[in-house]
Amino acid sequence: MQGRLSAWLVKHAIIHRSLGFDYQGIETLQIKPEDWHSIAVILYVYGYNYLRSQCAYDVAPGGLLASVYHLTRIEYGVDQPEEVCIKVFASRRNPRIPSVFWVWKSVDFQERESYDMLGISYDNHPRLKRILMPESWIGWPLRKDYISPNFYEIQDAH
Repeated sequence: MQGRLSAWLVKHAIIHRSLGFDYQGIETLQIKPEDWHSIAVILYVYGYNYLRSQCAYDVAPGGLLASVYHLTRIEYGVDQPEEVCIKVFASRRNPRIPSVFWVWKSVDFQERESYDMLGISYDNHPRLKRILMPESWIGWPLRKDYISPNFYEIQDAH
């Protein structure tokens, strides 16, 4: 079933894929990484002026990585603002997604956390560096195929 935003994007020949609705009835769309920055600008101009959150996850061991954006269209005098969830999938071997920092500044620390935990590089982010782990940390701790540097030490102790 196509939602309101998906129908608007189709009408304007903007390439995306509808993923349906989540359990709260929020429309979910998939955008290709190469299209994400320009579509983010379009969504901002269309009225999605608030980035509620950004997160990322490992879809499956050895599979794709996903960057997820929850956007809200806040308007004066509207009791129920429109919300949309955008998913941008990236290859595990070279996970690159355009940063939307210059569209929604609130994504700053959130994209950095996604980089730090999963290794997704957000192109054109002004300060993309580790935020939770020490700079010397090796690897991406939230990837499903991640093996801690201490794993073998713990195994040898048993």
